Amino acid sequence: MGDYPVEELGGRTPLQAANMPHIHRIAAAGSVRQIVTVPPGLPPGSDVCNLGLLGYNAADNYTGRAPIEAAGAGIPMNPGDVAFRCNLVTIEDGRMKDYSAGHIPTEEATDLINDLARELSSEELRFFPGISYRHLLIWNNGPTDLQTQPPHDISDQAVDAYLPSGDRENEARALMEKSKAILADHPVNRKRVKDGQSPATQIWLWGQGRAMSLKPFFDLYGLEGGIITAVDLVRGIGVLAGLKTPIVEGATGFIDTNYPGKVEAARDILRESDFVYVHVEAPDECGHMGDAQLKTRAIGEFDEHIVGPLWKFLEQAGDPYRLIIATDHRTPVSVRGHTPEPVPIAVLDGPTGDVEKTASFDENSGAIAAPAYSYEFMRTVLPKG
Repeated sequence: MGDYPVEELGGRTPLQAANMPHIHRIAAAGSVRQIVTVPPGLPPGSDVCNLGLLGYNAADNYTGRAPIEAAGAGIPMNPGDVAFRCNLVTIEDGRMKDYSAGHIPTEEATDLINDLARELSSEELRFFPGISYRHLLIWNNGPTDLQTQPPHDISDQAVDAYLPSGDRENEARALMEKSKAILADHPVNRKRVKDGQSPATQIWLWGQGRAMSLKPFFDLYGLEGGIITAVDLVRGIGVLAGLKTPIVEGATGFIDTNYPGKVEAARDILRESDFVYVHVEAPDECGHMGDAQLKTRAIGEFDEHIVGPLWKFLEQAGDPYRLIIATDHRTPVSVRGHTPEPVPIAVLDGPTGDVEKTASFDENSGAIAAPAYSYEFMRTVLPKG
């Protein structure tokens, strides 16, 4: 949710401009401070940052984004396997026009990935469809010493300078090139173009790594719980941490997600476990799109459809609880990518009863104290400390 001041929002950030009455009351009734979610030497990715919000130091375990997603998708990895994120993207005139191929629907994307698999799979290469534009390639004995670039960080830029480079770069580039011919005249793409939508012109490989492991969350904090998310990345963290990871039908990772379904899944976990971690992807996606108005709307919908109902559920139960509102990193609309600056986090202990006063929750809130690393801060607010 974090950002920079935006001229079209009157010099405010989307967090400052959004209608989020529940978060403002939580900030007033609890405490707000700044945290750093990116350990030194690591990129400000959602993988690294969500690990930190769950109390893990990614520097201890991190091997890459794709193997976490493979865990979330239930894809087994052998010791020699290397997982790659395999985005469907739209590249026109050598530029990254759309990192998501127009947020292509999962059904259409699955058709494309399955046809790519029929043409390109081998004993070494296995393709797995995911959600929307997000897919995976498992490459047995694949290259690990490659420099790759997340496509959402190079929107509108010429892509030649960001192609895979390093050990066996030619093999990775060749796969991406072969995908162009398979997708060029695909029926799904023909229909998308006819309907005025972005076609998926090729795959983009990035985020590679070998299988990753985590110490069970219960061993660290003595808590049992689960994660609610639409994306395999965050679900994969839950799988590796030994948490429940139910799949919510209609959860898309965008503003059309099934908010009520996510809330009900969270309630189900809270009824039988100690905690739930509810992740909403839409503000991040809108940041990558460079759409300040849509990002502001997405933050407001998070407040209305996730924060409000879950806070009400906790209050009505009448039991002591701790509610934490956090943002994993900034995705400024002017950058259309992630940046590593500190972000706000609010912690509320309840029940509170009716709360009428409000306080800010934005990129400047709680900035008096020196920011702590998120994994260190979480150890102070989770039971085993």
